Amino acid sequence: MSEIIEINDLSLPELLPYRTTAEIQLLHFYEPEPGIFIAESPKVIRRALAAGYEPISMLLERKYIEGQASDIINGIGDIPIYTADSEVLTSITGFKLTQGALCAMRRKPMPDISDILKNASRIAVLEDIMNQTNIGAIFRSAAALGIDAVLLTKACSDPLYRRSVRVSMGTVFQIPWCYLKADDTISEIKDMGFSAAAMALRNDTVSIDDPKLMSEKKLAIILGTEGTGLKETTINNCDHTIKIPMSHGVDSLNVAAASAVAFWQLGRHK
Repeated sequence: MSEIIEINDLSLPELLPYRTTAEIQLLHFYEPEPGIFIAESPKVIRRALAAGYEPISMLLERKYIEGQASDIINGIGDIPIYTADSEVLTSITGFKLTQGALCAMRRKPMPDISDILKNASRIAVLEDIMNQTNIGAIFRSAAALGIDAVLLTKACSDPLYRRSVRVSMGTVFQIPWCYLKADDTISEIKDMGFSAAAMALRNDTVSIDDPKLMSEKKLAIILGTEGTGLKETTINNCDHTIKIPMSHGVDSLNVAAASAVAFWQLGRHK
C-alpha cells in the first residue's frame, strides 16, 4: 500500500522533480541511465502505467485520493503519494495542476529504430519541430489515425516533456517512437524500405489522395517545423512531394492540423 504524505512546503528533496521547471534536468536525472518525466492527469497516468512505465512517486490534490485517482493509488504499488490542497500544490509546481494529479516516472531506454519499424507500413517523420503543443497533437493524431510509428530528428522537442504528454492525452505512450540517428533523415528511412513523402508546396506537389501514394506499401510522411517547413535537401531527397487540397486561397495549415488530415487519408490505405 502506498504511503500518503501530507506536505506544506518545498523542502522535501523528493519533490525536486515536481518543482523543476527546466525539464532537461529531468531528462538527465539518472544519467547515464534514462531520466524522469512527469505524467499529468489521471487519464495520462493510467496510459503511462498501462504502457509499462515505472512510477516513482505521485503528487495529488487531496480530494483526488478518494476521487479520480483512487484506482491508480490502489494499483500503483508501494510508492510515496504526496498530497496537499490545491493552493499548496500550485505554489510547489508553479502552475495549477490539470485534474489535480502528477506522477514522476522513469523513462525507458530508447528503442532501436529497426525494432519499431519492423512491422510498420505507415510512419510519420518529424523534422526539427520544437513546439511542444504541436508534438503532442501530432502524436495524438498519429495514434488515432493509423500511423504505426513516429520518428524525430534530434532537433525536435522531447515527446515526454510535460506539455507534449498532456496535449497527446498520453498517446505518446501508445505509439512507438524514437530519434533518428543520421543527419541524412531520408536516407535512413529509405534504407529500411520506405518511400518518403514530404509535405511541402512546390511545382511538383501532388495531392494526398494521389493513386501513387495509395499504392506505396511502406510510406513515410515527412513533416517540418512551423514557419520554415522542411529543409530543401530533405524535400529533394524524397520520392513524393505532397499537399492537402485547399480552398479560399489558403496555402497551408498548422503542422498539427496538417498531420491529422494526411494521416487520415494515407493511414487508412495500409
